[in-house]
Amino acid sequence: MAIDARAREIWRNERFATDEADNDGDWFDAVHQVHQRMLLEMDLGAIERLDAQQAREAVTVAARQLVTQEFPSLLGDDRERVIKRVIDEAIGYGPIQKLIDDDNISEVMVNGTDEIYYERDGMIIRSSLRFRDNQHIMRIIERIIAPLGRRVDESSPFVDARLPDGSRVNIIIPPLVPKAPTLTIRKFRREKYKVDDLTKNGTMTPEVGEFLRACVGQRLNILISGGTGTGKTTLLNALSAYVPDNERIITIEDPIEMKLQQSHVISMEARPPNIEGKNEVTQRDLVRNALRMRPDRIVIGEVRGIEAFDMLQAMNTGHEGSLTTIHANSPRDGLFRIENMVMMAGFDLPVRAIREQIAAALHVVVQLARFADGRRRVTHVTEITGREGETIAMQDIFTFNQRGIDEKGSVIGALEATQIVPSFTDKFSLSGVNLKDMGLGFAEGRR
Repeated sequence: MAIDARAREIWRNERFATDEADNDGDWFDAVHQVHQRMLLEMDLGAIERLDAQQAREAVTVAARQLVTQEFPSLLGDDRERVIKRVIDEAIGYGPIQKLIDDDNISEVMVNGTDEIYYERDGMIIRSSLRFRDNQHIMRIIERIIAPLGRRVDESSPFVDARLPDGSRVNIIIPPLVPKAPTLTIRKFRREKYKVDDLTKNGTMTPEVGEFLRACVGQRLNILISGGTGTGKTTLLNALSAYVPDNERIITIEDPIEMKLQQSHVISMEARPPNIEGKNEVTQRDLVRNALRMRPDRIVIGEVRGIEAFDMLQAMNTGHEGSLTTIHANSPRDGLFRIENMVMMAGFDLPVRAIREQIAAALHVVVQLARFADGRRRVTHVTEITGREGETIAMQDIFTFNQRGIDEKGSVIGALEATQIVPSFTDKFSLSGVNLKDMGLGFAEGRR
């Protein structure tokens, strides 16, 4: 009940005040009527070839004239709202443009004509915005993908791509989704989170932030694990800021989401096959090529396939300090997934040899989770200590201990040190990094 109350509170306090007004039947029809006349009287194709500012100015002038002619009694805020919606229909993303424009919204999901959802602060909320029909959704989809040189139709019924601003878009259409075309946009955050931001919003404690800063500085290989939407890429971006500026960094992503601030960065992006099914460039191709580019560090946005084998090879042959993410629900599950990915590569390697490579290559796993209250938190910081027989040995350095849920639906708990000393403490000490000075409170002599 507490979680339901939390969701209802967010719905009441954070929904758009103008959602209902924007979808009043008369205004919805008015926007459609003005837009249809604009299609007849203007060459929108020519307008879309103008730069963004010129196109907006031309459409704005036309929208004002047409709204005044068609609905002279519409005045004030109501008139401006209809004009804005007409502009969105002509050169924007239609009904969902206002969601795209809101920097506090991280994801926009269109499941059908009147099923539009958005994510804010980790909570998914249903909007009262709506499309007119499935053809309306398809028209906006075509506007989204046309500049990307992609197409979606019955022969190619889904698209996964990156928008010019870095946002990720996924589209899937009937017959794969019988009811309506489905559109998901994960918005690109213009200002990257820093570790300090993640400690302030409760994702982790300042002590854990300092510990991970030391791990990056001492060139430990770090795997960031978590489910969908738990903040893996956000944490990866934040930790990458600790890489020294004088190192050569090569990033490999599909699609590109990271924006490193160092001066010596080469960003590479995998490429899907073209319409004929040719010219694909996989993440594995890019990892293998990166090894010939004299990298100091390799950062893989997400390891998801047979490139895992080449990543482990790189980490075991002098490319220390690498960072990557993986979809997994626990640190142990993350290692199992990497093991399975290596086996998918088709090499005739015994499981023991694969696990030996994983244990030698990876040093730390950082586990993230999204809790019932919508908050994203680090739940484990786990060290990989080697092998014990056929098993990869691990020990938790920090764990999140949940103690309950308060009356507002917020999770009660804390990320705490386990009092186990990492095996690489001596390496830190030789480099002048003293874990005790960070206030981590490790018990003396426990390993």
